Amino acid sequence: MATNRNEDAENRALLAFLAAQRDAVLSIVAGLDEDSWHRSVVPSGWTPAGLVEHLGGAEWHWFQGVVAGEHPEPAAGDEDLAPYDPTAAFACDQPSAEIVNFYRDQCASSDAVLAVTPLSARPRGRHGVPGQDEPPDVRWVVLHMIEETARHAGHLDIARELLDGQTRLGPR
Repeated sequence: MATNRNEDAENRALLAFLAAQRDAVLSIVAGLDEDSWHRSVVPSGWTPAGLVEHLGGAEWHWFQGVVAGEHPEPAAGDEDLAPYDPTAAFACDQPSAEIVNFYRDQCASSDAVLAVTPLSARPRGRHGVPGQDEPPDVRWVVLHMIEETARHAGHLDIARELLDGQTRLGPR
């Protein structure tokens, strides 16, 4: 099905905004010392490391899982991990370089899915949360990930200022 120029422009804009939010996340945490990656500055207990790892997991879930319909196999050593708990603080013990690589890899995999999937397509997988509607199309998933990434980029921005005083580190 052919798209019109307005749809093409909207699709390019949506993907550009998603890329900009991802870049903001990476810009905000760049240069943060290793101890600060794993230090919480908020009462809920999340850490920059945990939040960036969460964003990588969200990229996987929404684009590879929901849009492409893939089902993950647990990574070696992860077979005994507790199931995802949406009420738990995002924290992670992995080194920052591994977390950044994981996030970049997940974003690249997401982009590969988006390169072959029209934003008007229906997702092939399911979000699978009881009581929540499934996304109607890939455009909805992209909008959700712009929202999710922007929200957490804001959290990281505030954490960075509290951790070492750095501000205005994102590209916008």
